[in-house]
Amino acid sequence: MADEVVVLEGETIGETYLNQAQIIQAASTTKATAIHPGFGFLSERADFARAVKEAGLTWIGPSAEAIEKMGDKMTARQTMRAAGVPVIPGEEVEEEDEVAALEALRQASTRVGYPLLLKASSGGGGKGMRAVHDPANFDQAATGARREAVAAFGDGRVYIERLLSGSKHIEIQVLADAHGRTIHLGERECSVQRRHQKVFEEAPGP
Repeated sequence: MADEVVVLEGETIGETYLNQAQIIQAASTTKATAIHPGFGFLSERADFARAVKEAGLTWIGPSAEAIEKMGDKMTARQTMRAAGVPVIPGEEVEEEDEVAALEALRQASTRVGYPLLLKASSGGGGKGMRAVHDPANFDQAATGARREAVAAFGDGRVYIERLLSGSKHIEIQVLADAHGRTIHLGERECSVQRRHQKVFEEAPGP
């Protein structure tokens, strides 16, 4: 339950929930001392985490450094590979220009192979994701994934992974504080999904 509600001015997500200055101003106006970013939108943006701290507010979430490494999926894949952690076969495409990115993604798709999954590098919640089983559908899927990612996260970068049919989606949540104390909260089975978004999570996993 909230003690107070602030209406964000604007008509689009970019003008409201992706508007860092307006959210920080809302916290200041209501004399809030901390911001919990929730999920989606700005929750995985390192620049927002820094802006909150620079405004003298407490940031309830991962550090900006952790977000930079793990909040951006392409950087997370690169970080895991550097640490020797196995990742699903795929290719990162850093190109931001729509025409150049589409061509780079086409070339990457032939190397990765089908079926494949297009995934937005930023954000989450199943947005900016498309499964592609037939090369004839690739361009439409890639264009749709990029545009959805731009609308949801302000970042149209998309990469490719092999689609693992019949696999399970298992997560392990780690809780930490600013003093270096950490604890894992066990595993969660998250395989029941609709449009790449989890419907429910079960813990412990069956």
